[in-house]
Amino acid sequence: MKITCAKNELLSALRFASKAIAAKPQTPLLSALYLSAEDGMAEVHGNNNETGLIAKLPVEMEEHGSIAITGRYFQEVVTKLPGEEVTIDYDFNKKIAHITSGQADFRLLSMNPQSYPTVKHFDGNLSFTAKDTELREVIKKTVFACANDPNRPLFTGVSVQVRNDHVVWAATNSHRLAVNTLHLSEPTTSINMIVPGRFLQDVYHNLSSEVPIDVKVTCSYNSMSFEFENVFMTTRLLEGAFPDFNRVIPADFETKVHLDTSEFRSAVDRVSLIARSSEYNIILLDFENDKVLISSVNQEVGQANEDVAAQIEGPNISIAFNSQYIVDALKNIDSKTITFCMNQPLTAARIIEDGADDFVYVVTPVRTAR
Repeated sequence: MKITCAKNELLSALRFASKAIAAKPQTPLLSALYLSAEDGMAEVHGNNNETGLIAKLPVEMEEHGSIAITGRYFQEVVTKLPGEEVTIDYDFNKKIAHITSGQADFRLLSMNPQSYPTVKHFDGNLSFTAKDTELREVIKKTVFACANDPNRPLFTGVSVQVRNDHVVWAATNSHRLAVNTLHLSEPTTSINMIVPGRFLQDVYHNLSSEVPIDVKVTCSYNSMSFEFENVFMTTRLLEGAFPDFNRVIPADFETKVHLDTSEFRSAVDRVSLIARSSEYNIILLDFENDKVLISSVNQEVGQANEDVAAQIEGPNISIAFNSQYIVDALKNIDSKTITFCMNQPLTAARIIEDGADDFVYVVTPVRTAR
């Protein structure tokens, strides 16, 4: 193989694909990045047997072929190269990649590229196309509610249920639930999946085009992929049965409180400085007299109180929450106002994003001595 390409494009591809390299790879080959070139295009693969990433870039070709170089060295060398162009000349017999740019000259050993587990495209059981802006929205408003506990792997993922002309995304850690719906322009068939939350976070961060673009999503019973521009991302699905989250969404509420999102979020964030010092991050919300009093007490740190104007419909209520569960939801809400819906101090509450019917957020209160 012998190719020449722009340094910045190669470096971008290497950085992207290297995200799939595990901290402790199962085999030395999985510590490598695989690069292949054919018909004027190169592909850089990263694979850890759970997640696979491909980045494409244009190259000037003298000879097609492939290499597999330890990802850390490959990326660090290209980062330090002085020129704007990079030439890679691979001697298959000696297993050496000759990398040059400007006056710099590196010779890196290559593993056997033919043994590398390249990332595969797959047909899947169904596929659909959506705008990147729409996918960013549904991922943003669900993945934050996933659990971080590796001992509960099912809850570290997002339930994705494809249903004809819409896709329901849901995440929970058993104390809070976030649900959002993506509407499809064309109907498809149905499938249930549980997608790793970390993978969806990576997808979210890579959906960053300045203008809306189409993203092809392919689904099977053990894999899911996203393909857009010069990027392909795929992951193995989590195994298990996701709980029926619809059962925990209350149908009616006795108390509904209308709040300015920004004011409420800022006040909760400030008061939670005290709450974060306690084991359960508890804040108390007292809804009465057209305001909500937000408070937190920690015997070892101190206390904080702040009130925010509110429009209350129904009986007054005092209710306590893990402050982080409230802050996280408010950070992912875009509307200027919200409606906080409650029944009793120990029954699930719901935060409604005004004007966005597809978003559902339910949070469980905590018991306090008060």
